[in-house]
Amino acid sequence: MRAWQISSFGIDSLEFVERPTPEPGPGEVLVKVHAISFNYRDLLMVKGLYNPKLKLPRIPCSDGAGKVAAVGEGVTAWKTGDRVAGIFMQNWLDGVLTANKAKGALGGDVDGMLVEYVVLKETGLVALPEHLSFEEAATLPCAAVTAWNALASGDLKPGGTVLIQGTGGVAIFALQFARFRGARVLGISGSNEKLDRAYSLGLDGGLNYRETPDWDRWAVEETNGEGVDLVVEVGGEATLPRSLRAIRIGGTVAQVGVLTGAANPVPIPTILHKMARIHGIYVGSRKDFVEMNKAISLGGLRPVGENFLWSQAREVLERMEEASHFGKLVLTVA
Repeated sequence: MRAWQISSFGIDSLEFVERPTPEPGPGEVLVKVHAISFNYRDLLMVKGLYNPKLKLPRIPCSDGAGKVAAVGEGVTAWKTGDRVAGIFMQNWLDGVLTANKAKGALGGDVDGMLVEYVVLKETGLVALPEHLSFEEAATLPCAAVTAWNALASGDLKPGGTVLIQGTGGVAIFALQFARFRGARVLGISGSNEKLDRAYSLGLDGGLNYRETPDWDRWAVEETNGEGVDLVVEVGGEATLPRSLRAIRIGGTVAQVGVLTGAANPVPIPTILHKMARIHGIYVGSRKDFVEMNKAISLGGLRPVGENFLWSQAREVLERMEEASHFGKLVLTVA
């Protein structure tokens, strides 16, 4: 079988190699991968910035979808031909995250999905929503589950307001899920073109932060001086102070990403005066994934992204590094 592997760090060093096709053992399932999607974590992993001590070689990417090709002894949950996706952390099935459950993250602790065939645990898979293609379903394991849990952390009610940052995978899923909940969505981007595309998906108000850097003030003004209920915070240290100023008293910042480095000290007085909640989001459990898929199926949600051939893995990583994409970046295995 063919696979992309990190043999040494760097996008140009990502190698397209031949490996033996694995066979499933007891309690395991062999999946023929049809599509893979990229997350920012995958870019950091390939460049050696996520875990400089990563054991190499390593097959990257946590997100992929395909069909069951074979099952190992004792497997009862799946049969050949089932359409499935792997869960991000193979040991986190339910409940709160623990140190042991956090082990086994695809594309990091263990080999990931950027490969033709992968062996996963019987419990490490979920069924795909029937209306989604493999390319659409491949976007779900990390970005969609993260966005789903980010909204849950803010206990977002119908009529509430959420602020999204940018138009990457998590932000666009948060926009779509927030509309499911009957919430109002504000968004910021450095591109007016991307904001226009977000409007077509239901964005209620947008701001180009390159033209108007004080987007926290704008968010407060857009909510009649109250502030938003929830910020899906993907920026990191440089954007967190503005996110805290953008929320209402008692509001929530769902800290999802680390796209930026430090720029300003964290405003502790703002956290106190607003009685803010900062909730770290680290994807989610298998149960979260299953419940999210029920909502996707009932609502007919269709993920948004750009499709490429899987021979273009390096080019897609470069596109992610440029932040020129909208939604998810997806590779079709062919």
